Amino acid sequence: MDSLPVILFMILSLLLPATVSGEDPLSTFCSADASHYTPSSQFESNLKQLLKSLSFNTSISGGFYNDTIGTSHDKVYGQTLCRWDVNFRVCQKCVSDASQEIFNSCKSTDAMIWYELCQVRYSYQMFFSSMSYTGKYPDQNNQQKNVPDAHYFGDVLMYLMRNLSGKSVFTPPKNMFATGEIEFSGNRTIYGLEQCTRDISESDCNNCLVSALEDLSSCCSSHQGGTVVSRNCNVRFELYRFFNDTSSSPLIHPYSKGDDSKIWKVVVTCASTILFAVLVLLCAVHFRRKKGLKHVTDEERSEHVLLHDLASPTEVTITEEGVLLTSEELPFVDVATIKIATDDFSDSNKLGQGGFGTVYKGVLPDGREVAVKRLSRKSWQGLEEFKNEVILIAKLQHRNLVRLLACGFEGEEKLLLYEYMPNKSLDTFIFDSQRRAELSWETYHNIIKGIARGLLYLHEDSRLRIIHRDLKPSNVLLDHGMVAKISDFGMARIFCENQNTANTKRVVGTYGYMAPEYAMEGLFSVKSDVFSFGVIMLEIISGKRNSRFYTEHAKTLAAYAWNLWKDGKEVEFVEPCLLESSPTKEILRCMHIGLLCVQEDPEERPKMSDVVVLVGSDSIELPEPKKPAIFAASRIAPIDESTSSPTPNGLTLSIILPR
Repeated sequence: MDSLPVILFMILSLLLPATVSGEDPLSTFCSADASHYTPSSQFESNLKQLLKSLSFNTSISGGFYNDTIGTSHDKVYGQTLCRWDVNFRVCQKCVSDASQEIFNSCKSTDAMIWYELCQVRYSYQMFFSSMSYTGKYPDQNNQQKNVPDAHYFGDVLMYLMRNLSGKSVFTPPKNMFATGEIEFSGNRTIYGLEQCTRDISESDCNNCLVSALEDLSSCCSSHQGGTVVSRNCNVRFELYRFFNDTSSSPLIHPYSKGDDSKIWKVVVTCASTILFAVLVLLCAVHFRRKKGLKHVTDEERSEHVLLHDLASPTEVTITEEGVLLTSEELPFVDVATIKIATDDFSDSNKLGQGGFGTVYKGVLPDGREVAVKRLSRKSWQGLEEFKNEVILIAKLQHRNLVRLLACGFEGEEKLLLYEYMPNKSLDTFIFDSQRRAELSWETYHNIIKGIARGLLYLHEDSRLRIIHRDLKPSNVLLDHGMVAKISDFGMARIFCENQNTANTKRVVGTYGYMAPEYAMEGLFSVKSDVFSFGVIMLEIISGKRNSRFYTEHAKTLAAYAWNLWKDGKEVEFVEPCLLESSPTKEILRCMHIGLLCVQEDPEERPKMSDVVVLVGSDSIELPEPKKPAIFAASRIAPIDESTSSPTPNGLTLSIILPR
């Protein structure tokens, strides 16, 4: 066994309170595939000797022990595992009871028994260091009551348990054990525990836990408690604290026959060393605080600011060590887990580069695909975007908004996890002649309606009143069914209930999609988003990019569309392939609505509630559009393509500042 866990066992075992073992086993497995041994045979004699050895040695070996007795076909392999958070006496008693019970209950040459605090397994064949998942549901699961709001409870439960999987596998000293808790409603808390046998690899432990959690979700995600046991891993949750507070503390018998004095010397020496180190650390921290904040690094300052700002609006649970556990509205994921999901942000998983960072594809332990936005390191602007997106989108839920699944940060790392969009972003279709032809007008029309409904939710129907401020095709993602989902809320702003407009000295967004009153004067409102929506509609219909459009007769795509409309030549504006197989009347109606959205006077532009009705109906008469917003491009800073290039998953930022 590793020396570090052994030393920890020796020191901390004495500090653990005793936990009473349950009298009855959770489950017993007597293999029907294996043969039965003959009473008074050599195999039975070896088994008795093995079980006695397991009972004695487990508690002095850190709560986990393998042993083999016998030779040839009479050889017996045995293994025991105690729960990491119980002391050596409880461990020894549990293994002793389990050994006696399995000997009396099973006459098979392959058997296993599980108690609440330990498990014992023996077999005629070698099984050490090999993982074989065979999940079992103890009968006590059937006695659990159901919880109200089972769907929400199940989501919170599985978030806790999946995070514990990474902790149990990859957290030093890698004792293959983890406990945790998470609040899910008011003052109600879910407590979880996971453990693997310590002879299997980290990847096998993770695979075992993934399978166990799938079974736990199936059997017990609506119950007030549940347990799944298997040969190499166990998982359990309850609505009460069923494990010791010092859950990372190990087990070890403090005595060893014939060597008591040496053991105690080691215990006293190690304990003294650790206590001295703790005192030195506390003194150093106190001295540093007393010297003032001027020595605090930018990294530490940004992390402290972020903790403070996120804790209040999203009700984040933060441990005394400063570790983010969860939010009622947005989970926090450990950075180590995200690194594993993205293969440590490998280039092979890179989806694209944005203004404030890079986007990677990742696969979580439960198999879900995610898009991970990794904000640029040491970027205060990126920090502000991170806070804004977390606080805003965590409170938004709509079919046409991209779902932010989780976030995580640690030092310089600021990470956002979104649902993965296999069809990438809208710009990859409408500005590519080959891919554009893959979609019918019906699909484009549904995308237009989806964007409109998403904006309506932001402007009028959500708990907050949100102005997006950076709506563009690369920020419209498409799921597997080509459903449009608005993304990137790093630039969004919250409006008060009765507020209609706001002014800012910091203009952000993308040239070609910003309303003129915003780009030139810093004035923005819901009508600013309406303008951006109108530009996107015109781009979908024409297949041309507004930000790069310029002719002798029109400086913008909107101006070009309005000139053709005014001259009765609007059909010339429509991309030819759409006209070949689509209803011209419906396309021109959308062009008409787009022109209404890009009118120069914000008051003349329709609200998104009106747009949703107009786009969904072909019978409501439309007013004539007035002259669109046309302003000098020289008033706006030129586009820096390095910061505004779209990513394959559409999770990008484009910042254009006025000169």
